[in-house]
Amino acid sequence: MAELKQPPKHDGRVKIGHYVLGDTLGVGTFGKVKIGEHQLTGHKVAVKILNRQKIRSLDVVGKIKREIQNLKLFRHPHIIKLYQVISTPTDFFMVMEYVSGGELFDYICKHGHVEEAEARRLFQQILSAVDYCHRHMVVHRDLKPENVLLDAHMNAKIADFGLSNMMSDGEFLRTSCGSPNYAAPEVISGRLYAGPEVDIWSCGVILYALLCGTLPFDDDHVPTLFKKIRGGVFYIPEYLNRSIATLLMHMLQVDPLKRATIKDIRTRMVQARSAQLFVPRRSIV
Repeated sequence: MAELKQPPKHDGRVKIGHYVLGDTLGVGTFGKVKIGEHQLTGHKVAVKILNRQKIRSLDVVGKIKREIQNLKLFRHPHIIKLYQVISTPTDFFMVMEYVSGGELFDYICKHGHVEEAEARRLFQQILSAVDYCHRHMVVHRDLKPENVLLDAHMNAKIADFGLSNMMSDGEFLRTSCGSPNYAAPEVISGRLYAGPEVDIWSCGVILYALLCGTLPFDDDHVPTLFKKIRGGVFYIPEYLNRSIATLLMHMLQVDPLKRATIKDIRTRMVQARSAQLFVPRRSIV
């Protein structure tokens, strides 16, 4: 991790390493993300700025360290790359891969649905990234369309590993985390879980959102939402072919021991490939 006393200025703008910071791309709980441009090459990056005092006061130092640790390990075409971490007395600057296509969530909201061929392509990319994480003993635990970014060529990139956790043989997790609409029943119930199966559930919700433009479990009243998730009953549109519907039911299986594995999902996707799927316009909001 590079250390700086204070970020220097360049033409009135903050300079971090070889990058000059520009417009703000987004603002989150722990800080903001700005676009950065390399002084010599013009290469664009996303720079996540994390205020030391704020992350200490919010007791999220561990969350930030996990994200940095995991992203440093990963090199996968569908996971956002972490190039460098620069530290100053007041802030951490995470210099990351920049993608210009925005969030998958916004894309679904705008288009109402994703055509079957495109949904399959995007989902396979997401699944490939999740499989890579699991092979490296990391569970994401907060998979959702807001954490899937799109590049200029509409390729998916998983981001935000702040809630991720390293898996150990024989170790079970209990921490309830992630976004309620995408959280597995065992997570919201506070039960012990091994790890990978919670990502499979979230992937099932993402696939449903891609194909239908809506969420399988949704309610403004959180206790009612949790009841729906624990019940595991969701609407399957008539236009979904049987293979796709069966795949969703296996991914959104309430019992984590019976839930589909990544190998199961890939096998079922091959079976569903030849079946025709008509997807009418829907809305995720």
